Amino acid sequence: MKSSLNDFHLRSMSALQDADVPFLIGGAYLLEAYAGVSRRTKDFDLFVRPQHVDAGIDALARAGYKTELTFPHWLAKAKFGRNYIDLIFRAGNGLCEVDDSWFERAHDDELLGLDVKLCAPEEMIWMKAFIMERERFDGADIAHILVTCAEKLDWQHLVQRFGPDWRVLLSHLVLFGYIYPSDQARVPTSIMSDLIGRLQRDAAPSGEPKRLCRGTLLSRKQYLVDVQKWGFHDARLGKRVHMDSEDIVQWTKAIPKAEKAPDKPA
Repeated sequence: MKSSLNDFHLRSMSALQDADVPFLIGGAYLLEAYAGVSRRTKDFDLFVRPQHVDAGIDALARAGYKTELTFPHWLAKAKFGRNYIDLIFRAGNGLCEVDDSWFERAHDDELLGLDVKLCAPEEMIWMKAFIMERERFDGADIAHILVTCAEKLDWQHLVQRFGPDWRVLLSHLVLFGYIYPSDQARVPTSIMSDLIGRLQRDAAPSGEPKRLCRGTLLSRKQYLVDVQKWGFHDARLGKRVHMDSEDIVQWTKAIPKAEKAPDKPA
């Protein structure tokens, strides 16, 4: 089985490299490389810039894969036999777009005789931080990356990546200190002081603000009641999110399938 999976990975990477489609390796392989956590999966997560998705799909189709642009706002898939390639160019919530910085900061590696690049741990933390579905929560992956890579992280870059979503990062860092009390000092004091200072200064706006629910950026199902019945504005319709109403409808319709296969990316 392992030999067959290796053949699939080699075939997939070679098809993209031969077509000059730049990609980064993430997912289960990256988690094992950085944190030593092994996870069996039929999916092989490769990250590409949005402008290279079509070229990636074409290259894999020419190599005999069955391909589809599964969700136009973030994901394409390619199937060969029983195994899948996930071509990821954003997070499922429309944030965390794969840009040039992902490639500039990628880590060089060798896999099955090919020179490849791995997503930087900061970008993986950023993307995984928003996955808080009822059937899947990637907080443990983040904790494991932190406990193995804390001293190697570019913490300022990590904070900048989260931008206005800094509360999400802070929530994971607080959990890290709870999970690993003996290791909590590995998160720089300056970073915690900065984020906690923001929290203390971040008073609610005066007047009657628009009722906004950012929960839909964390879970596509658990906050539907907020935006469908309770009158909250869906944060996914904000200008910085790469989703529109049609994307949200398609993403919502796919919930039952994801619940049957909770190991799939969210």
